[in-house]
Amino acid sequence: MLKLYTWPARGRTPATAAPERQSPMSNAPTEETVLEVEHFTDRLFAFSITRPPSFRFRTGEFIMIGLPKTEDQKRPIMRAYSIASPAWDDKLEFYSIKVEDGPLTSRLQKIGKGDTVLLGRKPVGTLVLDALLPAKRLWMFSTGTGFAPFASLIRDPETYERYDEVIVTHTCREEGELQYSQRLVAALINDPLVGEMVVNEDGSPKLKLITSLTREDHPLTGRITSLLKTGELFEVAGTGPLNKETDRVMICGSKDMIDDTAKMVEGFGLEEGSNSEPKHFVVEKSFVG
Repeated sequence: MLKLYTWPARGRTPATAAPERQSPMSNAPTEETVLEVEHFTDRLFAFSITRPPSFRFRTGEFIMIGLPKTEDQKRPIMRAYSIASPAWDDKLEFYSIKVEDGPLTSRLQKIGKGDTVLLGRKPVGTLVLDALLPAKRLWMFSTGTGFAPFASLIRDPETYERYDEVIVTHTCREEGELQYSQRLVAALINDPLVGEMVVNEDGSPKLKLITSLTREDHPLTGRITSLLKTGELFEVAGTGPLNKETDRVMICGSKDMIDDTAKMVEGFGLEEGSNSEPKHFVVEKSFVG
């Protein structure tokens, strides 16, 4: 059953909420239970965990997660993960890479239903709607697991209330790595909250997913920077080049991808914004994958 999270004011907990699992230290992570795990490729998987009744976040933010410490660890290893589920969901979803020798992901990729995952208490991040000035069109540029925060944003009704058009790009190496984004976007037409918002009155899509690959044949091939440079991205999207008067941009992926794409976006005249000073584009400052 779908359970919606609503509060009369930001930061307040419903009076009927069940008590949250408390740690001896108020700032210590809570212990949450794994609800579901799905592996897409030998490099990518998604999982969901229980959500504390008082846990609140803004769509697009990330949180620290980890696993209980082992005997040879002094403290648990925690890493920043974007929350992929929408803010109204009763569970928390994450999209992760698998790194065989990674301090956290080497263990995290082996979790199963019923296992324990540690959840931090303070969600933060710059990929939020409030960090951008109003405009007509929102672009979300992602590679790999950088799609995770956008998985949350495209399931938030406010995204469609603020923008006339939402375009998400997802660039990966191989076809199998597109499964998560393609399936999620395809299912939105039946979403209980945004199903009617992802299409216009004339039946045309208000939300567009544009995918590209770098190592296999695909209708669109190449890195996002190449597609921006040649203008092929705008041809496929049916738009003109980025314009600070009409376009806003969010960027999430590897550090190199973020740096390179941000420079290109600035070349179109857009300025980077933040929570304290909204402008034309924002990038993720902390991520996994």
